[in-house]
Amino acid sequence: MNPSSFTLVLFFFTLVLGLAVRSLKSKKPKGQLPPGPPVIGNLFHLIFNRLSHVWIHCLMEKMQTEIACFRFSGINVITVTSSEIAREVLREKDEALADRSESYSSDLISHGYREVIFSSYGESWKRMKKVMTTQLMSPTMLNKTLGDRTLEADNIVTYVFNLSRSGSMTKPINVRDVILTYCHAVMMRMMFGQRHFDEVAHDGGLGLKEKEHMDAIYRALDCFYSFNVTNYIPFLRGWNIGGEEAEVREAVDIINRCNDPIIHERMNLWRKKGGKETKEDWLDTLITLKDDQGMPLFTFDEIRAQCKDINVATIDNTMNNVEWTIAEMLNHPEILDKAISELDMVVGKDRLVQESDIQQLNYIKACSRESFRLHPANAFIPPHRARQDTTLAGYFIPKGSQVLVSRVGLGRNPKIWDEANVFKPERHLDGRVGSSMEVTLMEPEMRFVIFSTGRRGCAGTKIGTSMTIMLLARLLQGFEWTLLNGKNQVELVHANSNLFMAKPLLACAKHRLAPNLYPKIKI
Repeated sequence: MNPSSFTLVLFFFTLVLGLAVRSLKSKKPKGQLPPGPPVIGNLFHLIFNRLSHVWIHCLMEKMQTEIACFRFSGINVITVTSSEIAREVLREKDEALADRSESYSSDLISHGYREVIFSSYGESWKRMKKVMTTQLMSPTMLNKTLGDRTLEADNIVTYVFNLSRSGSMTKPINVRDVILTYCHAVMMRMMFGQRHFDEVAHDGGLGLKEKEHMDAIYRALDCFYSFNVTNYIPFLRGWNIGGEEAEVREAVDIINRCNDPIIHERMNLWRKKGGKETKEDWLDTLITLKDDQGMPLFTFDEIRAQCKDINVATIDNTMNNVEWTIAEMLNHPEILDKAISELDMVVGKDRLVQESDIQQLNYIKACSRESFRLHPANAFIPPHRARQDTTLAGYFIPKGSQVLVSRVGLGRNPKIWDEANVFKPERHLDGRVGSSMEVTLMEPEMRFVIFSTGRRGCAGTKIGTSMTIMLLARLLQGFEWTLLNGKNQVELVHANSNLFMAKPLLACAKHRLAPNLYPKIKI
């Protein structure tokens, strides 16, 4: 160990020891906290266990508990892997646990908590959530933007069609790149009314600036979901411990450089030049909303924060889910065949699947649900923070505690799921076979987490469902997917920083529809 590393370790050890002693001296809680490891060492283990979520889940399994309390500095972090307790968190005690925890990453991404995802519960948050629900995600707006989503669904099948014909039939296609191309393009169309920032990529893929933008969104999200020591020791913020603060600053700067010129130009158009005939996208809506006095409802910083919310909310779940689902299907050809058979029966091969068909695609939705259960994008949902003293499962939860519902703990809990580690879409069809009951991506019983629920639940469940199932259905209907030559299985390994596939999925695609059904790329 070199001298500088030794000094850093010594600094952290001294800091952690001092904070642990302070924690022991803190006032006695008003009731019994959930079980947890000894107070001394929690923060030390957090610092030196890079995969913090693995360490937390292993400890909970060793303690044989579905609710645990970890003491990180002066903050109680409560982790939950039980569906019953998860329902208590997100439904029964929803209002008491509706706050958000502050961190360097969330503050920077949200421009000082001026939006919906990261802001604490209060009147400002309620105002923004109402706009998100009743304006941007309203049935009227989603119907209005249907054409944008359909256009990009057309573009993506033609993009893959062109890729599959550009070389030999065994040329590998980067499935993740295809998925991200669709997700980013749909988000851009609905938010800004355009597919590209500057230069157009005529092949149907993303340009360099779009790729840089998307990469920055993912890096910012990784920083937000990390268990950084500064999340629990605020006075260390700004010191760039571990380099993460520089990482999130760079990512947010890139997102701003991409988004801000469009926002400035559009605000100038609406507020100084008289606007245009109709409001065409989400940005138009945010800029033109008025308060009770007829003044603009949102400032520039609030609008750019809301746009960043949309950036981070519309990409990761769909990308992660569709990639894992196709990977699992390639490893289970019988499941892939069933999904194709459903598409051929419901839609046929004479037209492309549309959003209006999604209601009838129960098996494909069951496959998507199973991937959400087994392969969430991140180990925990965003942390909830106790606004007041409360209880969970009979344990005392002090005001200011962080509560983390585990996506992994719920989705792979053997008390909830038979053969919990096996990909079995049929489990989501129980009680629906031969009936008219529709499979949905909602999970009100919290047996696993897709969009969450309650006050902090996702406002975009309908658009999230539409994007995910539409993309999956288009890729399955349009192409015969096979493993690369020499491969008999896809290696199902998740990444370290998040739970995406560790390596992008590569597969071969052969078109299975008439060539005239693959439209020309429309930029």
